[in-house]
Amino acid sequence: MKNILIINGHPDKESFNKALVESYKQGALQTHAHVEEITLSGLNFNPNLQHGYRKRMELEPDLMEAWLKIKKADHLVWVHPVWWGGLPAILKGFIDRLFLPGMAFQPKEGSVWWDKLLKGKTARIITTMDQPSWYYWLVYGRPSINMLKKSTLEFCGVKPVAVSSIGIVKTADQAQRNKWLKKVHQLGVKLK
Repeated sequence: MKNILIINGHPDKESFNKALVESYKQGALQTHAHVEEITLSGLNFNPNLQHGYRKRMELEPDLMEAWLKIKKADHLVWVHPVWWGGLPAILKGFIDRLFLPGMAFQPKEGSVWWDKLLKGKTARIITTMDQPSWYYWLVYGRPSINMLKKSTLEFCGVKPVAVSSIGIVKTADQAQRNKWLKKVHQLGVKLK
């Protein structure tokens, strides 16, 4: 049985991202996969990595539980909006606090290289935006996707990382939203 972890990186519990999470989850449950969720807006933690890597901060209980779910998962599904070309602050803080040396990667002593400690996992990024995905890619270079996919997940050994961009959300009617929900449901059914 495949272990799926869905991470909702939207700070608003009632956003369209919540509906996307639920749609993916229902699809994955049809395959009898084990599905867990992390809703960042419901966690209690300091998103600020106050000392960088110089001094380790104690992980709050919610972060410790989240890390156990990440370690257990075979497939990570990240659902988040694009704000100002990047990730919401709560999602960035979650990554800063958890994807640490010795946990997600390990620098090699005397080398510029590192060990990838999350090898064997795969991921899907489902990102919502208020611009066409082609415009986000062509004009801005997809900074939030590059950061999460390349500079975080692949850096730590998660591969492959697939991406689904959903937009333009703000002008979408219910029929268009339903199409996106159906598409995401099918991703869940396929465990992709």
